[in-house]
Parts: sequence; C-alpha cells; structure tokens
Amino acid sequence: MSQGYLLGVDIGTYSSKGVLVEREGNIIAQHVVPHGMDMPQPGYFEHDAEGVWWHDFREIVKNLLIESKINPEQIRGIGISAIGSCVLPLSEDGQPLRPAILYGIDTRATQEIEYLEKVLGREEIFRQSGMYLSSQASGPKILWIKNHEPEVFQKTRWFITSQAYLVYKLTGKATIDAYTASGYAPLFDMQNLCWREDVASYITPLNRLPQIYWSCEVAGYVTDRAAAETGLAAGTPVIVGTTDAAAEAISAGMREFNDMMLMFGSSIFFIVKTAELIKTRHFWSAPFLEKDTYAFTGGMSTAGSLTKWFRDQFGYPEVEEEASVGKNAYQLLADLVSQSPPGAKGLILLPYFEGERTPLNDPRAKGLLFGLGLRHTRGDVYRALLEGVGFGVRHNLEVMKEEGVTPARILATGGGTKNMLWMQIVSDIAKVPLSIPRQQIGASFGDAFMAGVGIGWFKDLTEINRWVEIEKTIQPDLRTHEKYALNYRLFLSLYEATKPFMHELSDSLTGQDVI
Repeated sequence: MSQGYLLGVDIGTYSSKGVLVEREGNIIAQHVVPHGMDMPQPGYFEHDAEGVWWHDFREIVKNLLIESKINPEQIRGIGISAIGSCVLPLSEDGQPLRPAILYGIDTRATQEIEYLEKVLGREEIFRQSGMYLSSQASGPKILWIKNHEPEVFQKTRWFITSQAYLVYKLTGKATIDAYTASGYAPLFDMQNLCWREDVASYITPLNRLPQIYWSCEVAGYVTDRAAAETGLAAGTPVIVGTTDAAAEAISAGMREFNDMMLMFGSSIFFIVKTAELIKTRHFWSAPFLEKDTYAFTGGMSTAGSLTKWFRDQFGYPEVEEEASVGKNAYQLLADLVSQSPPGAKGLILLPYFEGERTPLNDPRAKGLLFGLGLRHTRGDVYRALLEGVGFGVRHNLEVMKEEGVTPARILATGGGTKNMLWMQIVSDIAKVPLSIPRQQIGASFGDAFMAGVGIGWFKDLTEINRWVEIEKTIQPDLRTHEKYALNYRLFLSLYEATKPFMHELSDSLTGQDVI
C-alpha cells in the first residue's frame, strides 16, 4: 500500500477547491466547484451551509477519488479552511437553523456594534479583543440573531463558523481554531485565548460557542455516517482547520517570523507572522495557527475585482478572448499598459471602489480617477488602476512600519501574480522585493500540509519549505520608484481632501439601488 495522501479542502466566497497531496508535496488530483452567494437585501450576504459548504465538500471528495483512483483508506488526514469568520446557528441535532451570515462583507449588525461599544466601551473592547468592532466581527452578528430572530436564537445549540461546520459534519465535534475565534470579538479574550464570561450576558451564553484549539490539532475522526455521505473512510483524522487566508499563507510558504503573505485576489489580504501579539489601531492582530505564534493582518477591499471591472466595462469583452490574436483580454490590456509610462502620464486612481479596509478602515470611501486629459489613453487609465493598488500596498506597508512591523520577506500569491507587469509595478512603488511561489494552488494546499502536521508527518508548520519552492523574486527598480514620488504623495492627499465629499455622497446613496 502507498504511504498515503493528505486531503485539503477550501470553501471560498464563490468557489470551493480540493486537492489530494502526497507526503512529498506532489498533487495527484484537484477539483473546483463553483457556487453562488445570496444577498437577500443590501448589506446582507449569506451561504446555505448544507447546499453550498457541505454540498461542495462532498462533490470535491467524490471527484478527487474518481480522478485519483485511490482507496479512501489511503487518505491519512483531512484539513479544511473556509471563508471567515461566519456565523451559523445549529440546532441540538446539528441542523442549520438559518443561512450562514458571512464575514466582513455582511454589514447588517451596525446597530449591534453601536450598542456593544456603548455598554462595553470601545476602548475596553480593543483592550480585551485586540481590535475594534467592525463588520468583520462575529459577536455583533450573533447579537443580531438574538434581536431579530429570537426563535432561531432560542433553538441554537452551537454558533459556529464555516470550516467548523464541515468539521462538525465529519466528526460530530464543535470546534474552532484560535485564529478564527479572534474574529468573534468581543467574545474572545485575546490574551488568555478563551471566551469572555463578562460579555456573555450581552450576546450569548458561552456554552453555545465551540471549544478553542490550535489549527493543526486533530478535532476528531470521520464518523460512519459522514463516511457513508462522502465516500471517505470512517476513522480518518480531521484537524480543526482555519480561515482561508491563514491556510493561503501556509500554501505560499510562510514559515519564519516576519514572513508576510500578500494575496492578490479579488481583494488584497496580508498576514505577517509575528512572535508576539501586537496591539494595533489600524490593522488586526490575532493568535496564529500554532502556540506562541501570532498574526498581524490587514487588507484592501478591491484588487483583482478592479481589473475585472475594467475589462468588462472598458476593456475587451470576454467573447473576444483568444479571438484571432491568441491572447486573452488581460494580456491585451497588459500590452496597452506597457505603452504607458510609470505614473500613467499624471493619472492617479484611488482604488476605494467598495470602501477601504486597512489602513483607512473607511467603508464610505469611494473610488476616484484624478488628472484626466485628452492625451490619456485606455492603457493609461488601466495602468493608473494597477498603480492605485500598488499605492495602497505601499500605504499599508508604511503604516505597518509605524506600528513596529516590517516584513523581512513578502510572499506574493493569488491570481494577480500571473500579471508580472502588475507585480513589477507594485514592487517598484513600494520598493520591496516580491517572492512568488511556484505552487499557486491556494488555501487547500495549505490545508493538506496542516493535516500532515496534525497527524505527525511534519513537526510543525515551519517545514512547509519541503513543499513550497520560490519560482521568482521581483526586484524593485529604484529609478522607477523615484518616478512615483509625486503621484504617491498626491494619492495620499487626494483621499484626505475628498473624504468629506466621499462620505456625503455615500450617505446620500444609502438604501438606493445604485449602491
């Protein structure tokens, strides 16, 4: 019999991916399942836990087993990650009582945030939880259920998150990892890594919250029932797992303290592995995946979603992809960008099309294109868009440095890394090297490695270098960096100068269909 394989599955916002990996890191099968997202009303974003999360998991396992032709008994461990943190109430018999309320994109609990800040104190929440409350926090969303759906609240046995639901379906155990639990502010005590009894009366009894573990710990084993539903072997170990971005960081090769994962997806998310918990007012901090490791995190609201928007609205329609020229739309746009000089002939774009996360933390920020003239081309505008994201990355790095965090190595990952011109632009603007791993499978690859740690194949997550190889490192051009000095200064000033107008416009549009 073969030495065995590791199964990694990641549930994303719009698709789920799974991989089967050998002990040496070779992928023998992978499968992707697309899915939708429900928006029952503006600001409300949900997933059907059974119809999306569990459905996708079963589809992935079925297809991986068919493609690989392996015996399920050869799968030695299972790791799962998913979007987070989310809120899903389960009944006593483990049935979802409503659709899952998703992470920071769901803004329904604004009044609950205001209430908790009033009764608990905004600064006290920060002191205990290491972060201020925002739409990313799950505590206010639990309170929203209590206030708006009391019958659901009364029937709830467990409030769990996304990957925790799949672990529960597989093992019957209600668990959560410390990294994801930090998203349950203000219920989570960041210093003592436990639930806060002093806030329970304001939100929920603590016995409705799952037990907290480290991400690579074995939560339980595949039950007979789960084996019958999935095709997996009963008794297979399942680790606690984590949120998708943390698993993505492992898949990128994050191993040393001060390594940074910079993920270019539809948005930008980054994690810096630190040796201590850093209290921050502009970013987010949390325990990381293993004992005595911490995460310093942040992100921008839009990145790849901007390039898709530009392609769809002003670029090349999808029907033209590969037509006659043998290049897809993004490659054609890249050709145009290469004809525009650094600085895009004086064009500056603020990439705040859906508000901004760090370091602004301003959900009412708006996008802006400044400096247009008749000489500007479509390529100039697209270059300004790419540069705008680069300016946002530089802004994050500079504010991070002010708070005492300077990455020693930046590992760039995600779909955006396929655009080498974009990576060079970001490197030049921020004056940092970008190391790009050869393996770009994503979080599911990290999940599989974490499962290997959980079952003892690897001593800890620092051994991820056995699986990940850096394909290339983009070095900044210092002369080009200097050319961006004026545009970057104006980039920062434009936000401050137009912020009042952004907020006035945002407030005027609230509740209208155009938002």
